[in-house]
Amino acid sequence: MYEIFEQLLQKYGVSTYKVAKETGIAQSVFSSWKTGISTPKQDKLKKIADYFNVSVEYLMTGEEKEGGEKYYLNEETSKMAQKIFENKELRMLFDAAQDAAPEDLEAAHTMILALKRKERGNIDS
Repeated sequence: MYEIFEQLLQKYGVSTYKVAKETGIAQSVFSSWKTGISTPKQDKLKKIADYFNVSVEYLMTGEEKEGGEKYYLNEETSKMAQKIFENKELRMLFDAAQDAAPEDLEAAHTMILALKRKERGNIDS
């Protein structure tokens, strides 16, 4: 399991520290898994699988079963979540927007669209 976890760390460019911080799993727990002192419990496996958007099956074996468990119900949501996860600036915007009022989100959206038009030279006079 730990080898697959390390592969996921490399693939997504994250550290054990970051995963520990964001999942609430102590770094010492990861160390004990790496050295073989202990094995992960199901609840911790689920947290890690959810963090990387893989199934527990994949985390344990490195393979997804056909029709296996998926975190997201549709592919579009999965792709969007992955983009946010991989892009620091999108994560920052998403975090800031989570508790914003709908009218504030609309204003921010309008402002971003105006900035994009300006960048392309399509400024409305």
